[in-house]
Amino acid sequence: MENYIVSARKYRPSTFKSVVGQLSLTTTLKNAIASQKLAHAYLFCGPRGVGKTTCARIFAKTINCLSPNADGEACNACESCVAFNEQRSYNIHELDAASNNGVDDIKSLVEQVRIPPQIGKYKVFIIDEVHMLSQAAFNAFLKTLEEPPRHAIFILATTEKHKILPTILSRCQIYDFNRISVEDTVQHLSYVATTEGVNAETEALNVIALKADGGMRDALSIFDQVVSFTGGNITYNTVIENLNVLDYEYYFRLTNFLLENKVSDSLLLFNDVLNKGFDGSHFITGLASHFRDLLVSKDPATLSLLEVGASIKARYQEQSQKCAVPFLYRALKICNDCDMNYRASKNKRLLVELAIIQVAQCLVEDDDVSGGRRPKKILKPVFNTESAQLSQSSTQSATQVQTATSAANNNSVASDSVSAYNVTPKVAGGSAPEVKPQSSTNAEKKIPTMNKSSIGLSIKSAPKRDEVSTGAVNRSSVASAAPQEDYIFNEKDINFYWQAYAAQLSKEQDALMKRMQLIRPTLLNDGVSFEVVVDNEIVAKEFTSLISTFQNYMRTSLRNSKIKMVVRVNEAVESSRPISRVDKFKMMAEKNEALVQLKKVFDLEFY
Repeated sequence: MENYIVSARKYRPSTFKSVVGQLSLTTTLKNAIASQKLAHAYLFCGPRGVGKTTCARIFAKTINCLSPNADGEACNACESCVAFNEQRSYNIHELDAASNNGVDDIKSLVEQVRIPPQIGKYKVFIIDEVHMLSQAAFNAFLKTLEEPPRHAIFILATTEKHKILPTILSRCQIYDFNRISVEDTVQHLSYVATTEGVNAETEALNVIALKADGGMRDALSIFDQVVSFTGGNITYNTVIENLNVLDYEYYFRLTNFLLENKVSDSLLLFNDVLNKGFDGSHFITGLASHFRDLLVSKDPATLSLLEVGASIKARYQEQSQKCAVPFLYRALKICNDCDMNYRASKNKRLLVELAIIQVAQCLVEDDDVSGGRRPKKILKPVFNTESAQLSQSSTQSATQVQTATSAANNNSVASDSVSAYNVTPKVAGGSAPEVKPQSSTNAEKKIPTMNKSSIGLSIKSAPKRDEVSTGAVNRSSVASAAPQEDYIFNEKDINFYWQAYAAQLSKEQDALMKRMQLIRPTLLNDGVSFEVVVDNEIVAKEFTSLISTFQNYMRTSLRNSKIKMVVRVNEAVESSRPISRVDKFKMMAEKNEALVQLKKVFDLEFY
């Protein structure tokens, strides 16, 4: 029986030209070889199965080739290339750092570095999964990596670059390998299928490429699996059956049901998906991807982001014309929220079904067209038109009677209370306005004349009963037409709203909040201006720039349009400076002259 070789090994690239999806990196390596500008250390990093170790081997073979081609490729005919192809070359050493990550393994590698090559110019050391080396092994490797012999070149390969020490990264040329695109993967799979004599549909190869997620090795392994399942005739249906992939047809049908608001059919289709062995998480992530593909299909500029076959792409373009952009925004948000909450949910099936129902309700006619928000609820009338009209007429007649009665009562109550009380502004937090007796000390200030309209406005801000609600609304409409008078206030009111303003500041304005909390504004003699005293000119400039903001806030809160704010810097208080040793001696010498004689006799100095 002939030995079988899997496609991932059989079709492993042997030249830079045959590497798939890494054209920029292979071109850079070929130019470096052609110009003889080789670094002593390279770092190849990227996802699994994209060609890191393969490119390292090709690079090692090419730099030791005795007669390279004109395009910079190895000849595969000289003694060095033949030894490499037969895996018996002593110029290339590979170390798997996943299982050889100790200090002793690195010391053994360093000893081999000293031996010059037997054939060719360079000895290449390929260390795969280098991020698995221990901290001590990295430290033992640093000196050799920084100053190796002229014949030694190190190529480090890893899938997790962030785990490598910065001291290692700084000594290497770093090459970042990209994920292989779906298009390049499909082309390579088509080449392999043609070479192996396998019939394969393009849509089937596209599903394999999507399943591989950018890795060519994974794609070839899946290809071998599907070939064994189908016997050499790969179709779209056999691929989705073997790989347990949800068919595009499910999502196209479900989208049509959702657009037509057929909730029952949508739930039955979801039940069919569950019966086929798929879980709800797989289904909801696929539905979100389907809505995303519909969204990018609506604009020709983003159509290139759609990684599907030609026939499926035409269906996406056709269905995207039926979907409005706000609908797709809302559907994507609903599916994304469901996906995030799926793991924490105890009733996972109900969570997905609820998401399907919400998506189906997205097309209900409403005025809210903002993307990603749920539609407003539309409340339908409970009664029919005739009964509604009868109830409306009876309600209007009853309202008129209540309005007349409440208005008469309110006028009588207001006329008795105006002369004895003064209404102060409403405090923050929604509490009722405070009522204070009018004192004789405020006789020189102007007390606002409170007519019926102003009384109606103050009653509106207080809790209303059912029997006076209509009368309050009518009086408020009259008050809006009349000019609003200024209310009187005192210093206590100013300080209250000053601290209330400071308390509502955000965290970004924490410095301003703390300054305001330490300041107590003072009411000036004119009765409408208040003074803010600060410590220095810097704080004064800050508060001066905010005068208009504070004034508007105070005028609105205290209901007085004449309020003014004044900023003043506090007079500097002379501070006592520290006394030096010389000053202390002078003060002591004034009281005792013998100290001066003592200083002269012993020739003392102050330091």
